[in-house]
Amino acid sequence: MISAIIPAAGESRRMQTSINKQFLRIAGQPVLTRTLLSLRGFVDEYIIVCRQGEEDQCRTAIGDVLEDYKLLPGGASRQDSVYAGLRHARGDYVLIHDGSRPLASPELIRRVIEAAKVHGAAIPALPVTDTIKEVAGGMVQATLDRTLLQAVQTPQVFRRELLLAAYEQAGKGRQQATDDAFLVEALGQPVNVVPGEAANLKITHPQDILRATQILGETIRTGIGYDVHQLAPGRDLILGGVNIPFAKGLLGHSDADVLIHAVMDALLGAAGLGDIGRHFPDTDPAWAGADSCRLLAHVAGLLAARGMRIINIDALIIAQQPKISPYIPKMQKKIADSAKVEIAGVNIKATSTEGLGFAGRGEGIAAQSVCTVAATGNRR
Repeated sequence: MISAIIPAAGESRRMQTSINKQFLRIAGQPVLTRTLLSLRGFVDEYIIVCRQGEEDQCRTAIGDVLEDYKLLPGGASRQDSVYAGLRHARGDYVLIHDGSRPLASPELIRRVIEAAKVHGAAIPALPVTDTIKEVAGGMVQATLDRTLLQAVQTPQVFRRELLLAAYEQAGKGRQQATDDAFLVEALGQPVNVVPGEAANLKITHPQDILRATQILGETIRTGIGYDVHQLAPGRDLILGGVNIPFAKGLLGHSDADVLIHAVMDALLGAAGLGDIGRHFPDTDPAWAGADSCRLLAHVAGLLAARGMRIINIDALIIAQQPKISPYIPKMQKKIADSAKVEIAGVNIKATSTEGLGFAGRGEGIAAQSVCTVAATGNRR
């Protein structure tokens, strides 16, 4: 049995943001979510150690990735946090992996676990490629032999009894370490080193988010949408999921929400999935009078199933009457909720045609939309 301890209680000072780096998003998912996803299939017990006051954010990031886990409050240091988790671990082996290392590959995790089962303790590391100098007071004190140096990563895996003994000994001597292997070394126990991965970066600085996104191979795609419906008496006027008081409504097979229809067409275009006529034909009685917000949620689900996330929705309503601007905030929220995107990623504008054309004569309403989605080529 393998227990995983995920320290996620750091203060993220070097990220220059008020948000804990574990909850920043990479390709649409929080860093912590991707870290946990990378461990699935290797671990039997999950122990996440978080900063006090961030429990709800942790639960949100964990979402449905894990069904069973322990969530513990962290300590004053990383070492204290890991020890808190270690006291609850039940596995024969303990895997410790930084919550801010979201890109560890299955091959790397397998290598470390297999080595630990042979040697009792194993860590991944990469050879140092830069010249390393010891510096004090702004002056070089010594140049170190880089052929003897390696940069250590996580996950690190240990026999639980060995790691527990190392932590208890460190506590007696008030010994502090920046990684768990150091404490095992202090017991005089050997630690095996396996090849690490350059892609297994630790999210530390703001530019690391961009690097991680590039490693995942995310590409940006754009689609455009256009729709128009005739105005007629006896129909509700529904735009962006909002029922707007007006003497006329839009004719159509569904609720004729011209704005959402344009948005759906743009999203489907960005994903290369055709148009709304293919997915919701007006010859199908199943879509008669359908709520377009429900249709938009279906389209968003199609994109998500293909590894795509919606980055931005921009739309324009073209109508002479009624006045649209008072309803735009409600429309943005409706669309954001239906598409499962942040409301900041939804922008809606309205314009008239100065009395020109069918819209200017009050015969109908048109809408245009441009949507941007991101597709992850390397889906982990």
